[in-house]
Amino acid sequence: MTLDELRNLDPKDMPNWPLPAQLGALASLIGLIVFLGYYLVLGDQLDTLNSAQHQEEQLKQTYLDKKRQAINLAALEQQLAEIQRSFGALLKQLPSKSEMESLLTEINQAGIGRGLQFELFRPGGEIKSAEMAELPISIRLTGNYKELASFVSDVGQLSRIVTLSDIKLAPQDAKGPTSTPRLSMEATAKTYRSLEPEERLAAINKKEAKK
Repeated sequence: MTLDELRNLDPKDMPNWPLPAQLGALASLIGLIVFLGYYLVLGDQLDTLNSAQHQEEQLKQTYLDKKRQAINLAALEQQLAEIQRSFGALLKQLPSKSEMESLLTEINQAGIGRGLQFELFRPGGEIKSAEMAELPISIRLTGNYKELASFVSDVGQLSRIVTLSDIKLAPQDAKGPTSTPRLSMEATAKTYRSLEPEERLAAINKKEAKK
């Protein structure tokens, strides 16, 4: 059919249209119905299907992750037990509150025993965590290099854990031309003690109160 013939067709008289025109109109109507059905009916269902497929992939990945964790569970539990044993052994090396005074005396004697002169030995305030308390001690002492090095080594070999940090060395004026050069050493000695049961309970209660 020509374009002019299509223009002359009366929409109200479709039953009398030529067969090609009727078939074309029917095809257009079917296409319109399919188009509307897809977007009005199937569109939401397809979105739901795509969302379900995406969720399925996430669930599969979650399952695989948990499966790997389950396979490694025994090894992880063994590793945790080793860490707890090691941590327990370290805690046993910490002095109790009543033993702290003797430990401070040991640190002081370690310096005096090497011929060092203490100019400052000042314990600071304790810093408490859930399991232990840290006690920083500001120290300043003078001696020659060998004496200071021996003191640092002695502190590291004490029966209890003591660390030295923020070490600063400065030369001191020697007395006489043949005197051994002397140094001044400033440092922070840190020692630790285990918390008493009531202190540990108070630390736990304080942590819970912050939640």
